[in-house]
Amino acid sequence: MGESAHENLRDGARGLIAYTSSNPFEFTQIVTGEGGDGQTVFGHLLFPDVYDGPVPCIVACHGSFNWRGHHYDHIARFLDMGFAVFRVHTFDARGAQDISANQMDVTAAMMMADAYGALRLVATHPDIDETRIGLAGWSLGGCVALYAAWTPIAEALAPEGERFAAHLPVYPAAHIRCEDNRWTGAPVRILIGAAEDYTPASHALALSTDLQKQGFPAETIAYRDAYHSFDSLEYVTFMPDAIALEEAVTVTIRVDGSMVITGTDADVSTPEGRLIGFADLARRGAHVGGHRQARRRAFADAESFLRAHLTD
Repeated sequence: MGESAHENLRDGARGLIAYTSSNPFEFTQIVTGEGGDGQTVFGHLLFPDVYDGPVPCIVACHGSFNWRGHHYDHIARFLDMGFAVFRVHTFDARGAQDISANQMDVTAAMMMADAYGALRLVATHPDIDETRIGLAGWSLGGCVALYAAWTPIAEALAPEGERFAAHLPVYPAAHIRCEDNRWTGAPVRILIGAAEDYTPASHALALSTDLQKQGFPAETIAYRDAYHSFDSLEYVTFMPDAIALEEAVTVTIRVDGSMVITGTDADVSTPEGRLIGFADLARRGAHVGGHRQARRRAFADAESFLRAHLTD
């Protein structure tokens, strides 16, 4: 990019922002402090056309197909709500475009490092209210928006105490279960298609139900007959090469940080382990495409959630 990384935004910078992140392969490397070398990444910081005083902000993370038009539709609505938006470009910063068929070149853990780096950065901006920063993400980015609420990740990536005030995961991979079951307590609303065969809705429903039983403010809204990317305007198509999650298989993060296929000792926290684990954890092929009614409802459900938790 040719631009030095920002350490803070106290000068009021906006637009294209470079900053330093890292390259953990899995959540294991985050919680064990083995995130790898520093990585310069970037995002775009956008503000509403008109605003008065410090505003809430949404850190936004794309999915396995990079930034798509329907993501921008959400972002436009966030701006119209009076929120700033920091759009993280995890793939572009690392020279990737689409990882749907391999899920190896860039990972959710790398995106997580980028998201928390963005949180720490925008929290220093004079026009952003550091207590009202939310995290939204789609698909792979939805996995980030969901598990960013897991306390061991927050403690590792934001040791000074910065925390997201609300989490909006949209059709996330929600297949990870945590032995160290501490969560930040920030509200979580998952939006997902009930017909999902890419990131199954059953994983999200089971996780949010479990969190509710423990007293955490989490919920899943599943839209009838809707598939992955239901908030797009594209026709539903079947993508034969997409790596989709199995409905009956989950991954467990053990207390020591290792990640295994639940009920086994099959470690999936390394590139080699993930490739082997795909045989049990994932399969090929999933439906992707829009559902007009679900799209309209999701826009409304996202807005009501963010207004409830990020505005006075």
